[in-house]
Amino acid sequence: MSWVDGRERWVYAGLAYALLAISALATAVTGAGPNGVLGEPAPGGDGGWPGKGADGGLGGVGGWAGGAVALWAAVPWPVAALVAAGWLAPVPWLHRRRDTRRALVVAHYLVLLVLAAALAAKSAAFVVFVSAGYPLAIALLPGRLVMAGVTLTALVNVTAQAGPEAGTTLLTVIAGVAVPLVLAGWYVSAEHDRRRRLVERLRTAMEENAELNARLLDQARRAGVLDERHRVAGEIHDTLAQDLVALIGQLSAAGRAPHEDARRRHLDRAAELARRGLSETRRSVRALRPEPLEDTELPDALGHLARSWAETAGVGLRFEVTGRPVALAAEVESALFRVAQEALANVAKHADATRTALTLSYTDESVLLDIRDDGRGFDPQRPADGFGLDGMRQRARGVGGTLTVESEPGQGATIAAAVPALPVHPHDERQD
Repeated sequence: MSWVDGRERWVYAGLAYALLAISALATAVTGAGPNGVLGEPAPGGDGGWPGKGADGGLGGVGGWAGGAVALWAAVPWPVAALVAAGWLAPVPWLHRRRDTRRALVVAHYLVLLVLAAALAAKSAAFVVFVSAGYPLAIALLPGRLVMAGVTLTALVNVTAQAGPEAGTTLLTVIAGVAVPLVLAGWYVSAEHDRRRRLVERLRTAMEENAELNARLLDQARRAGVLDERHRVAGEIHDTLAQDLVALIGQLSAAGRAPHEDARRRHLDRAAELARRGLSETRRSVRALRPEPLEDTELPDALGHLARSWAETAGVGLRFEVTGRPVALAAEVESALFRVAQEALANVAKHADATRTALTLSYTDESVLLDIRDDGRGFDPQRPADGFGLDGMRQRARGVGGTLTVESEPGQGATIAAAVPALPVHPHDERQD
């Protein structure tokens, strides 16, 4: 940040005072006359008020104007310079209120230009002070009037340096240059304001879109939680609950058995059902939270899964990570890991493949997981008896993602999951 930031009002006021001081110093050095005009006596040859009529009165409007000019001409330039210095004093105060008191700021600026023009009429050295109108126009005036202020300052500057014979030339400059410049400045400022408002509307729309996207992701997470609950409930109903019903039946049958052999047989079946129910319970718990992700990141966990699966299944597997890995939300990493686990399990059970590839790709906005094999393939449109594909779709949808399946009989299969790259939150900690 520049040191000027926050101090602009003092910088602009200081610059104007510096130009006024330079002009006054140059006037003093070059030696202005007693009334301020270099090398010329005071107007009004007999010491009377210029502009008076023959009877000593002021002749109408022209007389009043002539009297005002004569009064100003009689004021020594040091006094006039002090008046201009006093008029510059409110500049810092006005700079902070240029957006709320525009009429006051514009009026102050116009009076300042009049003072500068009058000083330039007393001494050509004050043309330097007239130049203060350029930065002050930029600092004080509204955007649509900046070009008008700059143009007006330029006209005052040129007029102060032109001789009496330059009247026609000045009119030409005003008509041919000044007016088009003012109109062009007004148009450019209006276009700038229009584009600024458009940018503000776009920024507001983007913020609303980001908020809507966050709400949609939150709804997707909630839907994923409900899907997971339904899945676990279905597994408990299909396995554990049925095993418990059968277990109760076997225990009841053992209590009614007339012989020891029959009772022992029912008890053995009951023990087997209990062991199977315990195994299913453990499997369901593990499905809720992948153990490999407790201590490692997703790429390492998938690499370990790939090596372990390849050794167990006896199938060659190529694992690859592309892009720059980033830490993801726990539910996103869990969903991707379970999709990879379920897909590889299906390959081992049904595909009869000889080669398999597992690819994890990171992009700026999403994470992609691809599992490909050269096995027997299948028809994705044909209803399946198992829960595998539906479970993978639910997991991907639960974190706001999608899952696609591409396969044909005899052509292998490709399962691709795409999920948003939701970052891990600082308070998101994995717990046992």
